[in-house]
Amino acid sequence: MDTSPHQGDFANVNGIRLHYLDWGGEGPVLLFLAGMGCSAHIFDQFAPRFVGQFHGLALTRRGHGDSDYPETGYDVDTLTEDIRQFMDSLMIEQAILVGHSMAGVELSRFAALYPQRVLKLVFLDAAYDRASPGFKAMQARNPLPRIRPPDANDDHFTIEDYTASLKRAYPSLAMIWGEVMDEEVVHSVKITPEGKVVDKMSDAIGAAIHETLASYVPEDSKIQAPALSFFALTDSTYYLSADFMSEEQQAQIVEFFDTVLIPYNREWIEQFRRTVPHARVVEIPQGHHYCFIKQEELVFDEMKRFLLE
Repeated sequence: MDTSPHQGDFANVNGIRLHYLDWGGEGPVLLFLAGMGCSAHIFDQFAPRFVGQFHGLALTRRGHGDSDYPETGYDVDTLTEDIRQFMDSLMIEQAILVGHSMAGVELSRFAALYPQRVLKLVFLDAAYDRASPGFKAMQARNPLPRIRPPDANDDHFTIEDYTASLKRAYPSLAMIWGEVMDEEVVHSVKITPEGKVVDKMSDAIGAAIHETLASYVPEDSKIQAPALSFFALTDSTYYLSADFMSEEQQAQIVEFFDTVLIPYNREWIEQFRRTVPHARVVEIPQGHHYCFIKQEELVFDEMKRFLLE
C-alpha cells in the first residue's frame, strides 16, 4: 500500500507519457531520477524528507514503472530530452538533479547540454564510466551473473511469489526490502493473459538501455554546477547466499570484491575527483548500491548539508 505523501500525475513529453510523483514543498525543485529497473516510487521514503526546504519531484523514465514503454528512445540524448521537456511542461526553469545508478548518465549529459538549468547535482552511487575498458574488464571478471538460483526461470502467478523470487535471487535487495520495495514491485510488473507476473520492461528495452550505458562516455569535465557524489564501497557479504551458493562460489564472490571491484572503485573515485575537482565526494565504507535506503541517515545528512550551502 502506497503511504508516501505525494500526488501522482503524467506529463506528455517527447511524444509519450511519463509518470511522476510530486511531494510538494517550498523552495528550489529537487528532481529525483531512479536507477535502471526502478520507478519514482523508489524514493517514496527518502524524497519527502526534503520537502521542508525544497519542492520534491521524482520522474519515472520511459520503459519503467507507470510511464510509457515505446520501442525506441533509450539512447542518452532522447532520455535527456525527456527530462528537459518534462521540466518545460511543469515550467521548471532550474532544478537540483538527484540521480541513482544509471541516472548518472542522464545527469552528466543534461549538465553538459543545459548547464544553465542545473542548480546542483547529486550522484547516488551513479558517477561511473561504464563505457571505459577498465569497467568492462572488471565486469567480465564478475562471477555474480553466472550464479543463479535453480528456480531463477520459474514462472510466478502472484506478486508475493514474484517478490520472494527476487529476494532469493538478489540477496543485496533482500537486505533492504521493506514497504518501498514492495511498492516499487507493484509498479514494475504486469499480469499476462495467462496470469503470470512478469516485468513490464521487455528484453529489447533492457538491451537498449544496457547498450546506452556501455557506450556513453560521461561528460563530467563539463559539469559547472556544485556537485555531490556518493560512492558505495560495497561489502561482498551483501551478495552472498548460503541458500543456493556453494562455498566455492561464495569464495569467488568475496575474492572478486576484495581484489577487483573495490580497487577499481577506488581508482574511479580518484578519476572523478580529478575530472570534477570542485565536487564533494563521500565514500561509504560497506556501502550499499541503494545507499539512500541502506545508509539513509548518512546520505540524508550529507545531502542536506550540501543543498543548504
